[in-house]
Amino acid sequence: MSVKTMAEATASSIEVEVLFWVGCAGSFDARAQKVTKAFVQLLDKAGVSYAILGNEEMCTGDPARRAGNEFIFQMLALQNINTLNMYGVKKIVTACPHCFNTLKNEYPALGGQYDVVHHTQFLQGLLNDGKLKVEGGAFKGKKITYHDSCYLGRINGEYEAPRNLLSDLEADLVEMKRCKTTGLCCGAGGAQMFKEDEPGDKRINIERADEALSTHATIVAANCPFCITMITDGMKAKDKQDDVMVMDISEMILQSVK
Repeated sequence: MSVKTMAEATASSIEVEVLFWVGCAGSFDARAQKVTKAFVQLLDKAGVSYAILGNEEMCTGDPARRAGNEFIFQMLALQNINTLNMYGVKKIVTACPHCFNTLKNEYPALGGQYDVVHHTQFLQGLLNDGKLKVEGGAFKGKKITYHDSCYLGRINGEYEAPRNLLSDLEADLVEMKRCKTTGLCCGAGGAQMFKEDEPGDKRINIERADEALSTHATIVAANCPFCITMITDGMKAKDKQDDVMVMDISEMILQSVK
């Protein structure tokens, strides 16, 4: 795949409409890399002028701050802000709600003022503008449930864009018992992804997998690399990984684009 970095775009005097913030998961996790590729293909199909930072992109610092290491967070954040401001970045899109929340809500206090959108919001805009067109295709009439990630849903109040995309796919959306403002965390937020479970009788991701299975959906749609990992692991624990697919919404859109 041919994806320009901001350095390459600047050297070639190419005007970049939006910076795609890939994030740690999207860069290094094998499952999340598939989402990164799917989203890039959609950007290409829509004719969006975009670039990435490549090796100049550091972790946003979200896990460090959630784990209580404010020094590491500010060090990473200031490094990223310097890089972004150097390139004159105005708009950022990311497929990770953790990156989305940190860039949107926490960087301004350190001098990083950007228009930050989540990839589901950006894709909804492309569909509304007619730059992408979908038809139900493989997902028309399929029973699908949607998992609200904490950082997109309850923390940033975005519930409609992902659901609108599923509606565009003509899927049969079946909501879980806990959804939207009462959605249940997958178990990875707040830096829990990187530490051992706390004492308890049941892992949160297995609880969430049980809720997804109770809908009898064949696909769990998600919008976050952490959620995809945790729910997939939950399905494996229930031995349902062959019966229920866990997909990012961008992957579903890509399969349905005309």
